Amino acid sequence: MKFLGNVLAVIVGLLVFSVISFFIMAGLIAMIASSEQEVSVSENSVFLLNLEGRVLVERANEDEPDFSSFGFGGMPTVGLISLKTAIEAAKENENIKGIYMKAGTFSAGQAGLKELRDALLDFKESGKFIYSYGEYYTEPAYYLSSVADKVYMNPSGLIELNGFASEIVFFKGMFEKLEVQPEVFRVGDFKSAVEPFILDKMSEENRLQTQSFLNDLNKVMIGEIAESRGIPADTLFNISNKMLVRKVKDAVDLKLVDDLWYEDQVIDAMKEKLGLSQDDKITTINVSNINRTVKPKNRTSKNRIAVVVAEGDIVSGRVEGAISSETFQREIRDARKNKDVKAIVLRVNSPGGSALASEVIWRELELASKEKPVIASMGEVAASGGYYIAAAADTIVAQPNTITGSIGIFALWFNAQGLLNNKLGITTDVVKTGELSDMLTPTRKITDVERSIFQAQVEEGYDVFLTRVAEGRNKTKEEIMKIASGRVWTGNQAKENGLVDILGDLEDAIEIAAKKAGVADDYRVVYYPIQKPWFERFMSQFTNDVQVMYRKHQMGDLYPIYNQVEKLKTYEGLMVRMPYDMTIR
Repeated sequence: MKFLGNVLAVIVGLLVFSVISFFIMAGLIAMIASSEQEVSVSENSVFLLNLEGRVLVERANEDEPDFSSFGFGGMPTVGLISLKTAIEAAKENENIKGIYMKAGTFSAGQAGLKELRDALLDFKESGKFIYSYGEYYTEPAYYLSSVADKVYMNPSGLIELNGFASEIVFFKGMFEKLEVQPEVFRVGDFKSAVEPFILDKMSEENRLQTQSFLNDLNKVMIGEIAESRGIPADTLFNISNKMLVRKVKDAVDLKLVDDLWYEDQVIDAMKEKLGLSQDDKITTINVSNINRTVKPKNRTSKNRIAVVVAEGDIVSGRVEGAISSETFQREIRDARKNKDVKAIVLRVNSPGGSALASEVIWRELELASKEKPVIASMGEVAASGGYYIAAAADTIVAQPNTITGSIGIFALWFNAQGLLNNKLGITTDVVKTGELSDMLTPTRKITDVERSIFQAQVEEGYDVFLTRVAEGRNKTKEEIMKIASGRVWTGNQAKENGLVDILGDLEDAIEIAAKKAGVADDYRVVYYPIQKPWFERFMSQFTNDVQVMYRKHQMGDLYPIYNQVEKLKTYEGLMVRMPYDMTIR
């Protein structure tokens, strides 16, 4: 039986390898063929902006093969930078007459949606049309789609427009049952990243800040939808507040959509708009193809603006898919020493992470700021450690609905003695040379001396954080303390309290950098870090996806909770991280 099992395992392994190899080779052939093919835009074309089922990230390569339908490669992503490039190209190309957008289940944060939405508003300045169609519109997707001249929905579809809610999972009860005692060290009444481990509901401070920034996010979204759809903001707020779209026809009656049509009817309407007969076919072009027609501005210029894209958690060392200190220290140093790089723009999309890693990255940015302009551009979230590294910039630019601030620090430790002794029957003993040689061991309760030592380290870390922000903002630590204490702010609120200088997008930050560097009329943009080849990233992601698929199969609906507990493994040392493992929907 063991022999047969081994044979079957080999056969299955070979089969899986063959299937993967086939798709990889097919992807390579397709990529080579498409990259060598010259792209021209036919007359009377439409830019097909199909975002259905995709997740917005800062950067993505749309030419990469998509294995997501086979369960590998993660969720299909689309890059904000390449989308904005494509929309600008569509605006400038006289052969493109409009955009057909499908984004009903598009997944993105509020700041990213606003940046993309602003690009579409700019496109409309050309006089070209935007038509949107969806079988179902999620709230974020409708926020984006409402920019269109015409918004159509399937007669059996529906729109989700009922405001924002933030849901946080709490583990206190679980730890009590397991006899695991969390020990928390923190500074700041609003530093709520540790609350899920010590409380069974939100603290009043966290509830206050969450309600505040959700209200502001909602205000931005409602205001922009109201303007695009020609609906009074108060009326739209009431629609959202009471969720008045309960039947599909309500969406038309309340003027949220123009009509309930099937997609073929929308296509017929576009044909009429283009002056085509019903038998004609609309010529379309997608994101990757239209971007291949774009020639970089001032591509012969020696003056460069380096955009360093920092997306993900902040961690020490070299870690893929994160803002790792060694990698970003090297990238920033290279940009600083490169004489052709006249200014640096730090594009931040991060909830924070390791305080030590944040300090390492901050130091490199601080050195760079002494030699050339450094501008921070905040994306969806630039909080805690994300704000820490941005504090070194000369100017900070954020969207009105960016989540930022959270200037605080914490550390987390668990006493698992009860679990080991009472639940598992495991005991330990120790021999040591000093009174504190086994400091913070998880096999016993923490002592008062250990608690005081670690709390002092946390407070020292907080003082360093305050100092970095105060110096960067040209304020006193006392002034920063009034808006710190771990509190989260929106970009609007941060602009009012001085944590942000200008409300704007990445392009605004690049223009500020070029102007400060004295090269406003002659520069080109380069992006760091350089993306690895898709095959290398796919193989790394493939291993992770197999593990995730197995865990999801084993744990079912409990997987999200398991995944959050797993993140505790990354909480090493002092942490500057915001409470952003919550779900905003």
